[in-house]
Amino acid sequence: MSAAAKSPRGWLLMIAIGLIALNMRGPFVAVAPVVGDMRSDLGFSPVEIGFLTGIPVLCFALAAPLASLTGRKLGPEFAITLTLLGVLLGVVVRSADGGALEMLGTVILGVAITIGNIVVPLIIRRDFSPSQQGAAMGTYTAALNIGSFVTSMITAPLAELLGWRPAIAACALFALAAAAVWVLAVGARSFRPEAIPGTDPTRAAGRPASRWITVALTAGFAGQAFSYYGVTAWLPSLLADELGLAPSAAGAGSSLFQILAIAGGLGVPLAARFASTTAVGLTLGALWLTVPVGLLLAPELWWLWSSFGGVAQGGGITLIFIAIIRLARDQASAGRMSAVVQGAGYSFGAVAPTLLGYVHGVSDSWTGPLLMILGSVALFILGCALSLRHIPKAH
Repeated sequence: MSAAAKSPRGWLLMIAIGLIALNMRGPFVAVAPVVGDMRSDLGFSPVEIGFLTGIPVLCFALAAPLASLTGRKLGPEFAITLTLLGVLLGVVVRSADGGALEMLGTVILGVAITIGNIVVPLIIRRDFSPSQQGAAMGTYTAALNIGSFVTSMITAPLAELLGWRPAIAACALFALAAAAVWVLAVGARSFRPEAIPGTDPTRAAGRPASRWITVALTAGFAGQAFSYYGVTAWLPSLLADELGLAPSAAGAGSSLFQILAIAGGLGVPLAARFASTTAVGLTLGALWLTVPVGLLLAPELWWLWSSFGGVAQGGGITLIFIAIIRLARDQASAGRMSAVVQGAGYSFGAVAPTLLGYVHGVSDSWTGPLLMILGSVALFILGCALSLRHIPKAH
């Protein structure tokens, strides 16, 4: 089916994947700019707000097996339709009146988007040739970060004009646009459940995926997720404490970290044309290392470390997703591998903000948290080094 990617409908599919990705992080990011208004209106405590913002990553971890099963039993096209319908439903429920509905809507969003997290790589694996899969995956991960960035930029101004409920409900527009293009790209299959065939034992021997490669990839993604969510949660506080930066300047560090992920996502497939996948992975690891090491030794250059880290985190997730679709023996295996890697990896990511915050609170220093991020980056490098060398060359 890879020939589809060369047809006009293939380009439509690429656009649909980009639009789907805009919905995969933006609805969660929308909460941060209006968290003060939400707390006052809903009467949430800091603990409840912390739980609300942690729900999505917990869903990514805990709902991964359910998402994998949905993709296998109902087929990727119908599963993506469910993702987009779930985003619409979750956004509407979350914007309704009452704290319980806020939590329920966030859970619906988390489960729906977990399905998309697992299934989109399966579509890219099946419908694009190996030489095009990197570009498609880069487009997907870059659009994840574009969705986050755009949402974080427009939510606060919208809230000032319309109130926080319509502001966070505006995410539904991305879901409607994605659904329209998705139906155009895949037609009636978007509404027709169709199970993925099981593993074909006659084809399995020709592909290099193994249990140990899955373990190594999982370790790499766990290191990536812990580092990403830890830095995302605490970088502004660290910069304010260590350098006395104003909130706006400290926030700029986070903005660089998020927006330069787009360069990482788009750059990895290009770099992989000129260097081995392992070399690209180790380069990303070196860029990741500059974040904890740089903030420990030369925090005044925070803008440089934030930029390098942004490229690394955007490239890292792209590279691991490319590895999943290249190493899996078939569609069923790819779905299972994606669920294991993402489920376990996001479990590590989910505990990062709380664990790093606890260590900082106990020690009253940022040295401990930065050393923990140094360890998680080392895990990313080790996992990549052990798994990426098995990736077959794209032709």
